[in-house]
Amino acid sequence: MTSLAAAQSTLTGLGVGLSLIVAIGAQNAFVLRKGLLRTHVFPVVAVCALSDAVLIVAGVAGIGVLVDRFPLALRVVTVLGALFLFVYGLMALNRARTPAAMTTDVGGGGSLIAAVATCLALTWLNPHVYLDTVVFLGSIGNRQPGELRWWFALGAVLGSVLWFTALGYGSRVLSPLFARPMAWRVLDVGIGIMMLTLAALLLFG
Repeated sequence: MTSLAAAQSTLTGLGVGLSLIVAIGAQNAFVLRKGLLRTHVFPVVAVCALSDAVLIVAGVAGIGVLVDRFPLALRVVTVLGALFLFVYGLMALNRARTPAAMTTDVGGGGSLIAAVATCLALTWLNPHVYLDTVVFLGSIGNRQPGELRWWFALGAVLGSVLWFTALGYGSRVLSPLFARPMAWRVLDVGIGIMMLTLAALLLFG
């Protein structure tokens, strides 16, 4: 194995990983909101990145075969995830009814335990995360010859770390916009609609 081959596999993993994770979804919306509030940003980013790392490594190690062979387990996760998204969507719409001046330069927005628990639920109760990371990334990674699959996994994990860090800490650039209550109302309405839509797609899609 040459260093060039390792670099190519790492870049491939980085590119494929980013192509899957850089999309509008429940998890990214939650990280964005925490970043705007500047509340528990590091633990939220860490939970997302570490969760992805575990799932990606599991997929490359071959556990994706188990996910494929036991669809009932994935169905249970789908139902639980849909219920959670439905409740979270209703909570977001309720927040939008009274968008008090939630300034982005002060802490707030719930406890650390609640933030981490919500982040874990949005990650591990999302059936698509298993299909994307464990099955899809795992299958691509296992096509890499020999030890190169682990370089591929490293690139995919790196992509996850870069994305969540940029989303969590880069969102503060939008702080001036979200100094107005109406901006929070629009954001929460958008999040609420997206969560309810995702819940419906999980159950009936």
